[in-house]
Amino acid sequence: MVMDEERDERGTANDGNDFNDLNQPEPDDLDVVQEILAVIESVAQLGDYRRTQRKESYNLVRRMKLLLPLIEEIRDLETPIPEKGLDWLCNLKKALVLVKKLLKLCNEGSKIYLALENEAVMIKFRTVYEKLSHAFDTLPSEELGISDEVKEQLDLMCLQLRRAKRRTDTQDIELAMDTMVVFSKEDDGNTDSAIIERLAKKLDLHTVEDLKIETVAVRNIVKERGGQSAESTQQIIDLLNKFKRIEGMEETNILDDPVMPKMLAKSTSLVIPHEFLCSITLEIMTDPVIVANGQTYERESIQKCGAEKNNFHLPKKVTPSGQESSSTEHKDEISSLVEDLSSIHLEVQRKAVTKIRMLSKENSENRILFANCGGIPPLVQLLSYPDSKIQQHAVTALLNLSIDEANKKLISREGAIPAIIEVLRNGGTEARENSAAALFSLSMLDENKVAVGLSDGIPPLVDLLQNGTIRGKRDAVTALFNLSLNNANKARAISAGIVNPLLQLLKDKNLGMVDEALSIFLLLASNPDGRQEIGQLSFIETLVEFIREGTPKNKECAASVLLELASNNSSFVLAALQFGVYEHLIEIQQSGTNRAQRKANALIQLISKSEQIP
Repeated sequence: MVMDEERDERGTANDGNDFNDLNQPEPDDLDVVQEILAVIESVAQLGDYRRTQRKESYNLVRRMKLLLPLIEEIRDLETPIPEKGLDWLCNLKKALVLVKKLLKLCNEGSKIYLALENEAVMIKFRTVYEKLSHAFDTLPSEELGISDEVKEQLDLMCLQLRRAKRRTDTQDIELAMDTMVVFSKEDDGNTDSAIIERLAKKLDLHTVEDLKIETVAVRNIVKERGGQSAESTQQIIDLLNKFKRIEGMEETNILDDPVMPKMLAKSTSLVIPHEFLCSITLEIMTDPVIVANGQTYERESIQKCGAEKNNFHLPKKVTPSGQESSSTEHKDEISSLVEDLSSIHLEVQRKAVTKIRMLSKENSENRILFANCGGIPPLVQLLSYPDSKIQQHAVTALLNLSIDEANKKLISREGAIPAIIEVLRNGGTEARENSAAALFSLSMLDENKVAVGLSDGIPPLVDLLQNGTIRGKRDAVTALFNLSLNNANKARAISAGIVNPLLQLLKDKNLGMVDEALSIFLLLASNPDGRQEIGQLSFIETLVEFIREGTPKNKECAASVLLELASNNSSFVLAALQFGVYEHLIEIQQSGTNRAQRKANALIQLISKSEQIP
């Protein structure tokens, strides 16, 4: 410590002309190094990330942390940083600031926006990878005197960045399909309610507090966009309101009133008496307790601080008798309904299963409670009951219960899948539709995708897709999409004749299922038998028609299917050229969605390789 003080005094006395001071980095040098370290440190403290970009974000953070040894070596240089090195540091700082901005978006941005615009966000990740990769390709390691050990770490990181740049489509296809279904025209049925609730859970938007925070994030997006991207903005708002309806929250018109909701707005004039604040957290107490010394604390805070170790005995929290009795009564009601499912009286069974169907749709607590009370086995047994109404209510109740992830496993373990497939084959109209929806929900688990395929569940789904009502077709197409994520099920779907009813969905645009059909065609196109089945000239012409005059989403999906086909067989490229696809791809390059632009670029590259375009 004395030596440091003496050195500081010498530097002051000699007015900075001491030889040792000349060897220290200039203030500007130190500034940029410290700024880079500050950026890395702030990113390391961001915490969790939105589910849709979580993996990519953590990978990026990990790579940023690998920079610390490099920056610390530069900071500890005994000679001034050369001009070339300083220029490099400034460029690196710019790249890292972009990284921080992107990670901050993925940390606190709207969860709905990040899900709907996942492709656009992934392009931002690749742009960041490109800038970082370029920065390290131009690192003046000799001038900066970088050690061999740090060089090895940087070489490894450069390799990882190059791999990250080459990575193609990381879209969560199940999430994308759920989102697509939610935005369909008919969204007031039982099936769509289940999908909305599952989507809310996937995005961690299934509590009132989550939705309050999301409301503010969405309003920030509306404000930033200032009227631009109106269609996607409205989609975000619509989905937010769907989630609010599930939780019984009041909807707000964000476009007309882009202000903080009352529940989140901070009052600048409100002064909170200090007696209402916990002395530990300095936040308003919701469960205050007085300890032995007379001080008042928030119960949770004093427990965390180990108050009991200091002989502060907290009084037991008393639950209002009304709440406890209400909870007990509710549990008793559900237990009673479960018992009635096994009654020898038909009318008692029918009333019980009808009530269970209603209660299981209301909230997750009811679904968990029914499972805990042993309600799943008797419901599965009722699927084979000769009474059509009981059968219909039972399969719908199981559909509702399957929204809960743990219940999916319980339902399949009870042998429900073959029984549900039997209802799908022989049940009434509504029973068949809800059976398809139940298979869709259950097949969110990979093992259930396999089970449905092995239980011969795909042919009756294809039949429903061919001959069902509009709602039945929609239930079937979503189930078949989910099941076709499994490779073996792709072959089963092709053998069951899925192609013709999918083509009908493309022809009848009034059904509003073009994108769903194209999404399944994309899965089938990754299978050799699927390419053989759908790779006809007439189908290629249909794809080109959608690329030419479809909606932005139609164009995106059609271009994706064509790219999958063309990547495996150049004859598909030649066929598409005959139908004039090239000029439409150029148009998509300029005005398509981000994902469509990527697909169009890849197709144009394939066309160039085929030497059909000069």
